Amino acid sequence: MKKSFLALLMVSLCMLLMACGSEKKEKVLIYSSAEDYRIEYLNKCLKEKFPQYEIVIEYMSTGNNAAKLMAEGDKTECDIINSLEYGYLEQLSQAGILADLKKYDFNRYTNDVVLSKDYIAELRNGGAIIVNTKVLNEKGLPKPESYDDLLKTEYKGLISMPNPKASGTGYMFVKSLVNTWGEAEAFRYFDKLTPNILQYTSSGSGPVNALANNEVCIGMGMTAQAVTQINKNVPLEIIYFKEGSPYSLYGNAMIKGKSSKECVKKVFDFIVDEYNYDMNAKFFPEKIYKEKSFVVKNYPTNINYANMQNNSINEKIRLLDKWKY
Repeated sequence: MKKSFLALLMVSLCMLLMACGSEKKEKVLIYSSAEDYRIEYLNKCLKEKFPQYEIVIEYMSTGNNAAKLMAEGDKTECDIINSLEYGYLEQLSQAGILADLKKYDFNRYTNDVVLSKDYIAELRNGGAIIVNTKVLNEKGLPKPESYDDLLKTEYKGLISMPNPKASGTGYMFVKSLVNTWGEAEAFRYFDKLTPNILQYTSSGSGPVNALANNEVCIGMGMTAQAVTQINKNVPLEIIYFKEGSPYSLYGNAMIKGKSSKECVKKVFDFIVDEYNYDMNAKFFPEKIYKEKSFVVKNYPTNINYANMQNNSINEKIRLLDKWKY
């Protein structure tokens, strides 16, 4: 009788443990357009902070991310949008897809990055001309000193730039030159530059990745990503032409209706109230907070920014409609 009781108890305990082990975790789905190294870091931080949740981060380039969300609307499985360029966030806001975030503290941010209460500033993404000094030296080529220099035949097939239709980084170079030179001259310039482009990459990370892999010697890419590679002893150098550093603003948002899910709200709160300070301190020190400034090794200071006025979604759609590459 005693053995039967013990056997029954063991079976019951096993069944209980199996039931507990099979308990489904609450899931949080994040659509992110961040670079690989930042997604890896975000994933690490979220797993440490929320082991009780199943948090999935799906990467998409900025253009594809916005297009998917516009197609899915507020019925999307996505809960949180991470690192999407402001122009696309404005488009999603106008479509009524984003949650109202007015209860969050917007006073912590500089005035120029608070354009809506439907999305919250994540970072200021500055661009630069980045060169691989090793490849330049091997090919006996000089460092370019102007945008006109990039048109020289000796750089044919040795330049990488993100496709503006797929990447906010690519678009900010186009927009900065449109603002500085005028639309017609800027588009004529890219017509002349295209023969020297190895490829228009599908993401903003493409040019720096190509530089780090010695595939090209010049890239039109992100300052922050170049600094990350420089700090890994990759022989890159950051150059700013007289037109200044183009830049984009990127933000975080929630899908409308998702803030009612406690797990989603907790994850979003952590991202904007804790993680984002840490992320900027590590990777993107360009100013977005009023009371906080960050210093990153080898990151340029006193940056002269390009003219990025009239950077609205309607203007972006209009200009990208003229892009033919």
